[in-house]
Amino acid sequence: MRLDKYLCDALGATRKEATKIIKSGDVTVDDVVQKSGSFKVGDGSIVEWQEREIRKPGPRYIMLFKPDGFVCSHEDGFNHTAFVLLDEVKMEDLHFAGRLDVDTTGLVLITDDGKWSHRITSPKHKCEKTYRVWLVDPIEADYIEKFAQGIELRNEKEATLPATLEIVDEDEKEVLLTITEGKYHQVKRMFAALGNKVEHLHRERIGEILLDESLEPGEYRYLTEDEINSVWK
Repeated sequence: MRLDKYLCDALGATRKEATKIIKSGDVTVDDVVQKSGSFKVGDGSIVEWQEREIRKPGPRYIMLFKPDGFVCSHEDGFNHTAFVLLDEVKMEDLHFAGRLDVDTTGLVLITDDGKWSHRITSPKHKCEKTYRVWLVDPIEADYIEKFAQGIELRNEKEATLPATLEIVDEDEKEVLLTITEGKYHQVKRMFAALGNKVEHLHRERIGEILLDESLEPGEYRYLTEDEINSVWK
């Protein structure tokens, strides 16, 4: 595909605007500056504008390190939406493949592929999510067994599905919890049902996708092919 056509598709720019962007010298293809709109962009080439990778329209799969204070929705009257952290075109096409509460940090997946996100969020697929949990009080000896059996939550007809609890620190106030559901405030409610309180919650994993350790809060990157395909396993 011609470079100018690529920019038109990726940025929603006119041909005239794309030509101006290319001539500015801010566009690289595979780390080489290109100033000709007729330059042919290969299928595997990486196109960057002002040192930011841009991609032509198509399914997008994004990993975001969500900070505290941001909501996973397009609009909110009280808090910032996590979408303001993205520098993407056609933001209205994107949605969250599993949300986090405003005060929960960590891994959030964003896409415009509905079938892919359904694979993550649909209860029947039982996609695992791992959270690092900091508690007010140390866990008690029977916590691990109770989480494995399922916990009765207030206003729920059935107990939660079996979950895996792992102690992280000697004080027994920091744990890793892996669940396969996504009930409203589920992690906080599970510990509350046992008389404990979550002080902070951080999601580290969804399925086989781990939060990239190189990302700082508020940063994001595109998923790799292996990460994208892991959802279908």
